[in-house]
Amino acid sequence: MKRPNKLNLAHLPTPLEKIRFQGKEFLIKRDDYTGSDLLGNKVRKLEYLLFEAKKGKADIIFTCGGDQSNHARATASAAARLGIKTKLYLWGKENKNVEGNLFLDKMYGSEIVYLNKSEFSNVDEIMMEERLKLVKKGKRVYVIPTGGSSTLGIWGYINFVSELKKQINTKLIDGIFSACGSGGTAAGLLVGAALNKIKMKVYAVNVLLPKEVIRKKILQLAEGAVLDYSLNCKIDENNLKIIDGYSKEGYKEISKRKMKFITNFARASGILLDPYYTGKAFCAYNDFILRMGIGKKVIFLHTGGVFGAFSKRNEYLNFT
Repeated sequence: MKRPNKLNLAHLPTPLEKIRFQGKEFLIKRDDYTGSDLLGNKVRKLEYLLFEAKKGKADIIFTCGGDQSNHARATASAAARLGIKTKLYLWGKENKNVEGNLFLDKMYGSEIVYLNKSEFSNVDEIMMEERLKLVKKGKRVYVIPTGGSSTLGIWGYINFVSELKKQINTKLIDGIFSACGSGGTAAGLLVGAALNKIKMKVYAVNVLLPKEVIRKKILQLAEGAVLDYSLNCKIDENNLKIIDGYSKEGYKEISKRKMKFITNFARASGILLDPYYTGKAFCAYNDFILRMGIGKKVIFLHTGGVFGAFSKRNEYLNFT
């Protein structure tokens, strides 16, 4: 087995907390505590990706996402810490009143290229074309895919499972419930569980891609990591459960029902969920897990993203 090297950027281990909400108890893994500016699940992946970028003496890092991308913000922050420039290819429009993650992208000095939805569907090709232009000028460019979801990046969540084993008897856990955008977190959890021989379902709440597309992507990432790093385990496809239908309003939008629910949760628990990922995922968790009274057996993974809440502060305040 080949284990890749990494930087130490995240504040680990993150807490595993018991929460009571609406008469139900459940466990929440607080990956919103991985750091102040780096908070969220993305930094676990970036520890591996940026080790490689630094080793290759990258002059600039390219990555992409929505204009409120948690991954883009975390990349901008971590790269600034390492003294490496960033160029972000973001789905959205330039706006003088920048908020949330986009505000932080600018604070960390990132160069930003805005793409419309059609252009963003070809973002990987766009980044590679721009990389080639800079390489011809003698620059070293390191490209990170959406969400840091590569067979290297998912090591952040392969190792997450070993961290979890030190916090709880995993024989008592039936699964982990998480938001899913680019699939890297779910893929890492699948591999980590298989590598540690833990029988655990991975519930991935689809917020961006069509159900079959994201399922295929997750399994390809997981199986790719097994092959790339000669891991002594086999991925059981039956352990992956895609929860669909919680982002019908669109990735950049959230329904009033969901917004009211996560606002009530914030008041009851002091825990803020974002409107793009964790908020939608928690609504699904409530429907599938809390109402069934099995919150002690299925952990909710808070993947961060709270800076994104500020871009929809008026919607939140409608329910205060």
